[in-house]
Amino acid sequence: MQSFAGVVQPLAETRPAWKVLRVLGNLLGITGFDYDSSEAVLKDALGSDDVAARLNNRLQNFAVERPGAGAAGIERIGEVPAYQADAIVRRAASLQQTRDAAAPVAAMNGELLSRLGLRDGDQVKITQGGGTAVLSAARDEKLPANCVRVAAGHPLTAALGGMVGAITVERVAQLQKAAV
Repeated sequence: MQSFAGVVQPLAETRPAWKVLRVLGNLLGITGFDYDSSEAVLKDALGSDDVAARLNNRLQNFAVERPGAGAAGIERIGEVPAYQADAIVRRAASLQQTRDAAAPVAAMNGELLSRLGLRDGDQVKITQGGGTAVLSAARDEKLPANCVRVAAGHPLTAALGGMVGAITVERVAQLQKAAV
């Protein structure tokens, strides 16, 4: 519950919504529109002066189920990069040349990199929801174990599933050029 007071006078003939509704209710002859203040509206809506006593953050009979992880127990953490958020910024050539518009990476902590036999910069294939994406691996020690941060909303990751969920990560075989 939040309540607030105006900090400036309304412009010209502007009136608060509760006053407009009061006038309309009175003109139409409808009962229950005889309020004198926004506090009276709030009191009637909440039914008590002591609302704070009824507020709490206690949850009963509530459980959060963890979504199933992939075969290796790896889950995706996704976000939409700032310069992929909408059509205007995606088409702004100047914004697409900034560091914030860099190609997405598969970021994971060092322990997961080691467990998967990867190094920072290796190419990895991310598979999720029947789609795949090939990205560079990147070390990010701020990420939890068994999680990979992969940006959403980018052409390189568009084939993947939802922004969170089970994924698989595997090294892309590097093609070695034969010496001539």
